[in-house]
Amino acid sequence: MMTPQTPLEYLTTILAFMVAIGVLVTVHEFGHFWVARKLGIRVLRFSIGFGPSVWKRTFGKDPVEYMVAALPLGGYVKLLDEREGNVSPEDAPRAFNRQPVWKRVAVLLAGVVFNLLFAIFAYWVLFTAGVPTLKPVIGDVAPDSPAAIAGLRYEDQIVSIAGEHVSTIDDAVLLLVRDMVDDGVIKMRVQGVDKVERTANIDVGKRSRQLTEPDALFPGLGFDFWRPRMAPEIGAFVAGGPAEKAGVLKGDEILNVDGVAISDFGQLARLIEPAAGKTVKLEIRRGGATLELPVTVGEQEIAGKKVGRIGIGPANRILESGRTIDEVQTLQKHGPLQAVGAATVETWNKSVFTVRMLGRMISGDVSLKAISGPISIAELTGYAARQDWRAYMNILAVISISLAIINLLPIPILDGGQIVFQLAELVKGTPVSERALMLSQQIGMAMMLIFMTLVFYNDIARHLN
Repeated sequence: MMTPQTPLEYLTTILAFMVAIGVLVTVHEFGHFWVARKLGIRVLRFSIGFGPSVWKRTFGKDPVEYMVAALPLGGYVKLLDEREGNVSPEDAPRAFNRQPVWKRVAVLLAGVVFNLLFAIFAYWVLFTAGVPTLKPVIGDVAPDSPAAIAGLRYEDQIVSIAGEHVSTIDDAVLLLVRDMVDDGVIKMRVQGVDKVERTANIDVGKRSRQLTEPDALFPGLGFDFWRPRMAPEIGAFVAGGPAEKAGVLKGDEILNVDGVAISDFGQLARLIEPAAGKTVKLEIRRGGATLELPVTVGEQEIAGKKVGRIGIGPANRILESGRTIDEVQTLQKHGPLQAVGAATVETWNKSVFTVRMLGRMISGDVSLKAISGPISIAELTGYAARQDWRAYMNILAVISISLAIINLLPIPILDGGQIVFQLAELVKGTPVSERALMLSQQIGMAMMLIFMTLVFYNDIARHLN
């Protein structure tokens, strides 16, 4: 995740986040609205946002007030309910509290269902258009790390994790985390460059909880996924960046940094990252001549950490590898009908993973630091929006799934908590008392306050780390 640096990037982040929340909240509330109307329940208001209204209109044969409020981070559907005010005798049969339990539960579940349907739609669009991605091929392996001890080698391809086939890096990451938190051992089958398959079990011992913290997984395991090794040749500049100011030109080949020989662009980046604010000496080849240029390294904040940057990008020249580009790239693309199945499976897998991780947090097997708050989510949506529409659509799907799962939690002010009350009424035969409802709402507010405090703390801690 990359923290925005320029005013335009900050503006993009804010707009991307507001659009994401606005769309997903609208989808969620529309679910409640649509099902309530279909079941004959009177809807009084459909609001996007909270607080004072900035726009509202009332229209329709069965009049509904549609409103956009000043605080766009949320929304609600107001249903006719005798517990919230006087209801005319002719409208009383359409009041929410007068409906059978199954209808009330259906309305409450509708928001969650619509968020999951939106995720399926988003993945359907992605799989129909085609999503280029890299296969889960191992990159650098740190000496004496758990990955090295397990026998992982550069350019091994992960075939399966815990017996489940793996075809993309995204699949691999989810299964790595899931298998690790189960018992501290990741059970993999990998295929080497020689096409021979073998078993590689990464044992992290009792550190699995620690490795679920942000940015801890791959450094803790001791490997990262393979990316194309680019020649250390400059192909792009950040205008006014440190390298351009120092006199570096497009087409220059960087031979060493402070005397350390450079083999590829990734190694160059790794040497520059810890040197924020320092002056380094670049030895470059320009034409037939060799030059030395001092460059003062700038800094950029990434995932809450300050890293060195000199404002250059690689030329599109890939160094030779044991694997061809075709062997490490894949395109997730399906026909319109096949994409429905693939999108449904993707939504299901992500939903199950989210539920599992929440359960593991409660049991203490996953760190609470893994929960992201609105600041981190805003940065992530902004970064995705700056990449391309596919990345942004993918983030919308992930957030929509998270919104659905969170709303199912049995916390009184959420849909899940309200469903619990309806089911309790079904069991006992009478509605839950007003006193119990009031007390539960207060408890729910306290729980949400604690939760929001935690996620804001996580966000701030990441930026201060």
